Formats: sequence, C-alpha cells, structure tokens
Amino acid sequence: MFDLSIIIVNWNGRDLLTKCLQCVELTVKKITYETFVVDNASTDDSQDMVRRDFPNIKLIANTKNVGFATANNQAMEVSDGRYVLLLNSDAFVKEGTLDKMIEFMDAHPDAGMGHCKLLYENGTVQPSVMGFPTLETEFYTVFGLEKMFPNSHRFGKYLMRYWDHNDLREVDVILGAFMLVRRTAIDQVGMMDPGFFMYSEETDWCYRFKKAGWKIYSTPVTDAVHVWGGSSNQVKVPMQLQMYRSRIQFFRKHYGHLQTWILKSLLFMGCVLRVVPGTLYYRTPLAKGKNTQQTMYRQLLSQLFSY
Repeated sequence: MFDLSIIIVNWNGRDLLTKCLQCVELTVKKITYETFVVDNASTDDSQDMVRRDFPNIKLIANTKNVGFATANNQAMEVSDGRYVLLLNSDAFVKEGTLDKMIEFMDAHPDAGMGHCKLLYENGTVQPSVMGFPTLETEFYTVFGLEKMFPNSHRFGKYLMRYWDHNDLREVDVILGAFMLVRRTAIDQVGMMDPGFFMYSEETDWCYRFKKAGWKIYSTPVTDAVHVWGGSSNQVKVPMQLQMYRSRIQFFRKHYGHLQTWILKSLLFMGCVLRVVPGTLYYRTPLAKGKNTQQTMYRQLLSQLFSY
C-alpha cells in the first residue's frame, strides 16, 4: 500500500497539467505515492502528453466528459493509498507540501480531510475554505452584503475572507483543488456523489464527512499555488450556470424542498436586481465587451425554476 494516491482530473488543461505533474515529481521526497490522471475527453493532446512524458502515471482516458465527481471516483476505486489527494491540474505543490501534509494527517487521526494553505501565483493567500451554504449566507450573497462586508464574521462567514489562514482551524468545506482524504474515512462515508457533474460535489462530500463525525482541518504547515479556474474559465457562462445548478442540487439533497424553493426565490430576486438596472448600462459604450455577467444572469433567470 502507498502512503498517498494522487488523483488529478483534467479537461483540456495540457500545459497546466504538465506543470502540475512536474511539481509532484520534483518535490515529494519522503512518502510513497502513485499518481492517476483522469482525462475527461480532452481535445488538446493531454492524453498523448501524459503517455509520452509521464509513462509512470496511471492514465484513465475517458471518451466523454463524465464530470469531476465521477472522474475522481474512477481513480479512487482502483487506487491503493492510505490517503487520497484530489489535486487540480492547475494546483502546483512545493517542496515538502505532500510530505508535510501526510505527517499532519498521521498526527491527527480524527481528521477525515486535510487542506493546506493555497496561494495565488503572486504569493497572496487564496480563500479556499468555506462554511456550508445556508439560506442565511445565500441572502447575504444575493443582496451584496458579503461583498460589502467581506471581513465581517457574520456577512462573510460563507467564504471566510476574514481569516488569514495562518492558524490551524477546523472548517466545514475545503476547496477541491487540494483535498487530502483519509482512506478509512472514505470507506465509511463513501466516495463523491456522481450526481454532481461539477461544483458542490466537494461541499456535499464534506457535509457527509462532518455528519459521520469526521473533522476537516485547514493547516498552515505548508502551502501550494492554485491558478483559479484553469479549465472552467474556457467556458465561463456555462460553468457559472452549472455552479448555481449544483448549489440548488445540494440544497435539495440536504435541506429539503421548502428551503430549495426559498433558495430559488432568493436567486430570482438577485437576477432581477442585476438584469433590470444592467440592461441600460450594458447598452452604453462604457460596457462594451463587459456583458458576460449580464448574459449569465439572463440565462439563469430563464432556467432557474427548471433546475
């Protein structure tokens, strides 16, 4: 058995994936590990690159995009590590990142999941932990209170931007870009829910882990660099719509139909507040080329109650 099974899901991110794999090979010194790349039918030569440049990598080449949760599950089913690391192709580990995180998890047997500090490319801290979404936090987001008061422990408690990530903390949700998971906890809780195509799958998984009594820790003992949205930025509006669809799906699964209906009503009001005033602004020369968000909110408004 390996200490760690690293799983990287890729979709048309060849250059980022190359750097990600190189970083793993160059920085892991102490632990034993295996690496899986699950490619979701990329068309950018990603699969050939892995076969050619990283022959020791275990490649799972899908013929269609099966989504993030299903792809991770494919590798988890055949992996053999004491721990499993879900690592984004746009996340780059540093010297000692993985060695230290395995040491941390070994020292904290109550931890079902562990997360290191994530940094932007310029070295600043990237918010990468969250509270569970609730109707309260959705209200703050829809009416802009979260953005107006990001350092408020009340209005900003979903994204937790008030926290500098410099102390050990038990959290609700960790970003799927770097999600270190204990194998025995997976055996108890189960793998990711394949019903989530993309987004909210890590929230759902964390919710189930916490419900089963496992703790989720974010630790400052080490860090990694994460290029935000390396693949999803290629199809920005569809991915944003998918994010809302998955949020509604999470509410329906865990909070019931009444809270889901209230969430949709909140989102409806949020769309109206952004679409109606924006209609005039986006017709002016000042807004030329800046109407992506307007397009997204219009589409969300038309599709919302079909989710």
